[in-house]
Amino acid sequence: MKGLLPPLLLLGLTVWAAPPGVPVCERPYAPVQVVKVEVPFPEEVQRALEELVRAELAREPHVGLAVGVRWGDQRWVGAYGLRDKARGLPATPRTTWRLASITKTFTAVAVLQLVEQGRLNLDADIRTLVPSWPEKRWPVTVRQLLGHLGGVTNYGRFGPSHDTGPLDTAGSVALVSGYELEAEPGTRFIYSTWAYNLLGAAIEAVTGQSYGEYLHEHVFAPAGMEHAALDDRQTRDEHHAAGYRLREGQLVPSKLVDVSGRFAGGGTRASIEDLLSYGGALLDYRLVSRASTGLMQTSMSTRDGRLTDYGMGFATWPLRGHYVVAHAGAQPETSTLLLLLPGEDVAIALASNVEGQAASLRRIAYGIIELLLEGEGSRVNTRRQDAVDAVVNEGLGRIFGYGLAYHLWATRGPGSLPGTGGLPEAFEQVAQLLDRTTIARAPKATRERILTAHGPSEDWLFVRVGAHMARTMEEALGPEQLRNYPARGPLAFFNDYLAVCEARECPEPFRFNEVLRAELRRLTAGNIESTHR
Repeated sequence: MKGLLPPLLLLGLTVWAAPPGVPVCERPYAPVQVVKVEVPFPEEVQRALEELVRAELAREPHVGLAVGVRWGDQRWVGAYGLRDKARGLPATPRTTWRLASITKTFTAVAVLQLVEQGRLNLDADIRTLVPSWPEKRWPVTVRQLLGHLGGVTNYGRFGPSHDTGPLDTAGSVALVSGYELEAEPGTRFIYSTWAYNLLGAAIEAVTGQSYGEYLHEHVFAPAGMEHAALDDRQTRDEHHAAGYRLREGQLVPSKLVDVSGRFAGGGTRASIEDLLSYGGALLDYRLVSRASTGLMQTSMSTRDGRLTDYGMGFATWPLRGHYVVAHAGAQPETSTLLLLLPGEDVAIALASNVEGQAASLRRIAYGIIELLLEGEGSRVNTRRQDAVDAVVNEGLGRIFGYGLAYHLWATRGPGSLPGTGGLPEAFEQVAQLLDRTTIARAPKATRERILTAHGPSEDWLFVRVGAHMARTMEEALGPEQLRNYPARGPLAFFNDYLAVCEARECPEPFRFNEVLRAELRRLTAGNIESTHR
């Protein structure tokens, strides 16, 4: 079934100069509201999606689950099991689910909208927007809070949850205002819901609206999210899913928790159709501009050049050559996942009313990606004869994974390729880094460098080399050929690139060196066997 389908309250008086990388519009961004006419997937694809989901549900006890997939103008939604076990009520596409930390993406979108309007500065000290946040040892900026680089603690670090009852914005900020920063901003990634509450308070200060009102008007409505709202227990309707948890192999009701104190970091609910529509609105740049979307999807880095794999409201990582942009949610009553492939126009939304289902939802999402996007092809699996082979394979896999992912994201999505160094020198560095003699001499140090060679500390070495390889093969073989490599793997990617270079008579620096070419021939000749995924 693979490859079936191709005081700064900003009262209008503040003027500021945007630093590099901050999107600025001469007038507020007003996207053209052109919504795609969506059609169902072909029946055979729908059957394959159903089989994939039901196979996962058979692995362990479950209650209710909803899955949504959008690929271009095609859409599919499935609902399974019960939204309320005690009353025997089925899960449906209309069922609403607690979204938990996916809420952070709404907050990030709202902040970027205000940046585009010139009403908010990404590098403003949060205290200029939220005066109730007390002065700390270091200032914390809006940009740092968006990327969890502000040093703000998270609720899991100071004992029991403070979800004891309804809280307003001031109460939510007060929960954490007395705690010192855990690290100097910019030096450590510390995931924090409380950091996003500060951003929610900033949105209210800038707009004069409540956080919920702003989301409804500027995020939910434009995205077509008819049933999305703040997760207020008093306003939940009959369609909301009751929550459960597994205890000693048995499904029991979830602990009842009021999440108003997590409002901008984890306090919303929506249906699976809402969540899928939101994913589509992000892919189509209907909420923020392409430039802002790219900024949100670009991983931040610490001051010493280590990538955090988190941008502004979204985590990012490569998956077999796909550029993944995603956020999961986990709270009492729920497990959720929104996953986007912006370079391939795919959105996948999942929600369960059973806690602790992150691994299961991820397996479903990855299976959907394989089903829809990964073309047929035999995978060459190398025989790892020793520890040096393992390090070489690690390097080959990372060059392939990051290179192809960034190429797709930069050419078909809102991204851009990073790095400033020369490509001939980069190819030479890769050949030296993957040299068996170099690895054998200092295996631990070499592997550590390989694990960071895709990031800013190494001037994005693996990204630049791998993306050049992908671009070269796309020019020579056509874009469809690139779809085969997630299934065929890194060795096929390297071997095909070298064959293309031979045919096109690429300059010698772009063919690596003879030592690495010989290593690739040895690894290929020693493959275990070609197998279909």
